[in-house]
Amino acid sequence: MFKKILVGYDGSDGAKKALKAAIDIAKHYGVELHSISVEENLPHYAATVGEVLEAKAEKNGYFARLVEEAKEMAAKEGVTLHSKVVAGHEVETIVDYARNHHFDLVVIGFMGHSKIYDRVWGSTSQNITKLVPCTVMVVK
Repeated sequence: MFKKILVGYDGSDGAKKALKAAIDIAKHYGVELHSISVEENLPHYAATVGEVLEAKAEKNGYFARLVEEAKEMAAKEGVTLHSKVVAGHEVETIVDYARNHHFDLVVIGFMGHSKIYDRVWGSTSQNITKLVPCTVMVVK
């Protein structure tokens, strides 16, 4: 049914659950598995260039660890994970990436890093579900 799966991965508990589900589906069906991590933009107003460089280095390290963690989880199940880190707005970036790379399934966690609401469906997962042009699986 699915040939190419994209999972949104930000390192949160919800994203880890989504990654585990995506790995399971990819393993079961023998399909391509990709992950996307969205790096929010660097601060626009910094006092010095050093602050921007420091923030960029910190984010690069964080996302390198995320990618490594995700690839290790997939490899333990015999699945190859193709990971991408893209700067931008979470919803817009994931929707555009899914559309432009022709994914059949997008897997996302119910709650990510921005836990604005405790018991209602978060705006990120809800908006991705509405806007992405393929099947979406929201993992709780």
